[in-house]
Amino acid sequence: MLVGITGGIGSGKTTVSKMFSQYENVQIYHADDEAKKLMNTNENIRKQIIQEFSEEAYNSNGLNRPFLAKIVFEDKTKLKLLNTIVHPEVHKHLENYIRMHSDKDYILYENAILFENNSHVLCEKIIMVSAPEEIRIQRVMERDQVSRESVLNRVKNQWSDTKKTIQSHYLIINTNLSDVEVIVSSIHNKLTQ
Repeated sequence: MLVGITGGIGSGKTTVSKMFSQYENVQIYHADDEAKKLMNTNENIRKQIIQEFSEEAYNSNGLNRPFLAKIVFEDKTKLKLLNTIVHPEVHKHLENYIRMHSDKDYILYENAILFENNSHVLCEKIIMVSAPEEIRIQRVMERDQVSRESVLNRVKNQWSDTKKTIQSHYLIINTNLSDVEVIVSSIHNKLTQ
């Protein structure tokens, strides 16, 4: 079973995913991490990104993330273009990952843009992680060492929490970690019944 976990930037999806990783019968797939790896290792992606965004999209360290982020988070059409290059390869990678871990009760598929890129259709259940917007903004500013404006640019490219929550099976409000642990345990028990 594939279980999606999503939420706006800074909601704490990764923190919540780590809580699920304590269960031996669960495997976690981090779409953002895998996409970053593929953008550096997949020759097809690399060629297309250079073709669409210029040679400057890569440097001696691999993907030039600040350069690309500045372009795509200020222009929705460029973000959409980048997603059409990267997401088909991530989906192929995910399909292979699911086959490799078919012995698990479920695979938790962490994806920040699960709904935006239509990946929710692959999932049997969806968990939405949320937190008040101001907390999310502060978390991202501290984590990524970026300005408030930069965070808000990213937020406006994602669906609202309300829109995501309506289409999710479970909601986790991530403001108190001990409360979240109880909710994670409850959801895990329901998913493995």
